[in-house]
Amino acid sequence: MNQEKTLAAVLCSDELPTLPTVASEIITLTAREDTTLSDIASLVSKDIGLSAKILKVSNSSFYSFAQQISSINQAVSILGINAVRSLVLSFSFLSMKGGKKKSQFNFEKFWKNSLACAVASKLILERVDGADTEEIFICGLLQNLGELILAKTFQDEYDEVLRKIEEGQYDPITAEEEQFGTAHDVIGYEVAKSWGFPEVLLLPIRYHHAPQDYTDGDKKIETTCKAAYLSDLLVSILYSDKPQEFHKRFRKEAKNLLNLKNEDLEYILSEVHTQVDHAGEYFGLRIKNTKSIQEILQEANIRLSLMNLDFDQMNRELIKAKMKLEDLTVELKGKNAILDNLANIDGLTEIYNHRYFQNSLDNEISRSLRSETEISLLLIDIDFFKKFNDAYGHQVGDFILKEFSATLKGEIRKYDTLARYGGEEFTVILPDTSKEEAMAVAEKLRSAVDDTSYNDGREKYHITASFGVATSTPLTTDNFDKSNFINQADTALYDAKEAGRNRVAVFVEKKKWFKF
Repeated sequence: MNQEKTLAAVLCSDELPTLPTVASEIITLTAREDTTLSDIASLVSKDIGLSAKILKVSNSSFYSFAQQISSINQAVSILGINAVRSLVLSFSFLSMKGGKKKSQFNFEKFWKNSLACAVASKLILERVDGADTEEIFICGLLQNLGELILAKTFQDEYDEVLRKIEEGQYDPITAEEEQFGTAHDVIGYEVAKSWGFPEVLLLPIRYHHAPQDYTDGDKKIETTCKAAYLSDLLVSILYSDKPQEFHKRFRKEAKNLLNLKNEDLEYILSEVHTQVDHAGEYFGLRIKNTKSIQEILQEANIRLSLMNLDFDQMNRELIKAKMKLEDLTVELKGKNAILDNLANIDGLTEIYNHRYFQNSLDNEISRSLRSETEISLLLIDIDFFKKFNDAYGHQVGDFILKEFSATLKGEIRKYDTLARYGGEEFTVILPDTSKEEAMAVAEKLRSAVDDTSYNDGREKYHITASFGVATSTPLTTDNFDKSNFINQADTALYDAKEAGRNRVAVFVEKKKWFKF
């Protein structure tokens, strides 16, 4: 069979998967220049199940937005059209099922690998300075689409391909080309093209095995193709029987293709297994307890050392290996504790992130209930920060955010919790603190910021901040609610900004008057 005949057979096959209606229509809509956010929201809202899935992911640590997203209109507004398109296509792709006939092709393993490639692609590209990561997740997810197409439309023939690969006769691409006259990268590209996919999603499917063959000059697409290629290597460390070989290739080629530094590689390699498990939860796949790459490489080294040993030697080595694994388990527990801590830290400002803030506030509210004490909350916003960013650039803006955090951290108590709420907004939890005491703390922080000059070596900068204060005794407050408590601090912050900024405002419950 040659490529032309294979393509013709695929495109007219009854077994060719079709995109769900919403996914097909969103491709058409996003291709039009006059499409609005409202058009996208209206389309997605028609599918209640899909809408619920998108809202779940939007409110997860996959995006880590500060605010709660409660509607598809809000999701489209905050995420943007392309990100929502990617989520729709992701859920649509992951909903495609295998055929009724028993096959050697492991559909469950394919979905797992595809999701891992999506996570790995995103993780890799996020470490590339200036890279556009908006659509990398869906590119990584779809890159091996052609395998699914071939397995569904030519089940018996693809079973033969899998047999040759398993017996070690061929690598996957060569085995496919011998059987079909083409490979899954071309098939996936042509099918996605027939579905109306834009080039930014099409070309990474076509070139994810050979990014050097892409020569059209679009930097974004070129970088995406390279990230997709590297994600295949990274996922092969997790799931192949030759992890050391793929580990060596990944490190070498990541440096050559994307100029990634050693610290970038260490972060990616240490983080990928955790993010794959989280993505499985977000997108409804049962992926749990993926082994870390360090553990995988350690076990591979042990297996290698046991080869060609006699029985007694093997027993001795097995005992040593067991002891090493026990030591490794202890070591991994310690490193996982470090990683858990990193998951709670904002990467830029090095203070706690929004996720940690929410958990910490829950804990402090519970403690306040038990001890019948007051708790106070500060919400802080840097004044006119958008104008500051526009005037000086985002690099200076990032410098200010980091130094501003250090100023706040230096002025609070050890048991207070300082966190980045989102963007230029920060929050401080003040346990066992009255309204008057919280106002004094807020004024102290405001004054410290106002009195500080921030010098980046080129220029000195001065900023101010506004503070909102809320105080409550959860045990004695009728219908106390955490979200309402945060809203009270937010209302006070709004009052401070309305009153002229660079000041502290405290939330005061407005009395309701009833006319009889």
